[in-house]
Amino acid sequence: MLGSASIIVFVPAADLARSRRFYEETLGLTVDEVTPFACLLRAGDTMLRITKVGELRPQPFTIAGWAVPEIRPLVRDLAARGVQFTRYDGMGQDADGVWATPGGDLVAWFTDPDGNTLSLTQFADAGQRRGSQVPGHL
Repeated sequence: MLGSASIIVFVPAADLARSRRFYEETLGLTVDEVTPFACLLRAGDTMLRITKVGELRPQPFTIAGWAVPEIRPLVRDLAARGVQFTRYDGMGQDADGVWATPGGDLVAWFTDPDGNTLSLTQFADAGQRRGSQVPGHL
């Protein structure tokens, strides 16, 4: 029924202007529209809607992520732009904060200005789009 419909990703933000700067300037997403209540951006064919909320409690898991063809140059570029990659105890992440799953996928996590966890994934098989090996992270 909805298999061919486009999905919209909703991300909460306490400060809409700050979040817009982060997603637009730091991450490079394109702004489609800004209202007093939301900022609509594009990430490929996906709409990302940053929604202003009165109270925000970041969740302890990834709320949005990107499948990327080459993770390491992107991680280094984002780090140069001030993005700090999250390290998890016992994950065995490399110097850049990238973790290799048992299946060979590469994953890195970071947060937006509101503390929402975001991720990058380079799939071992570029044509494959499967879930993470670690529940709650991707």
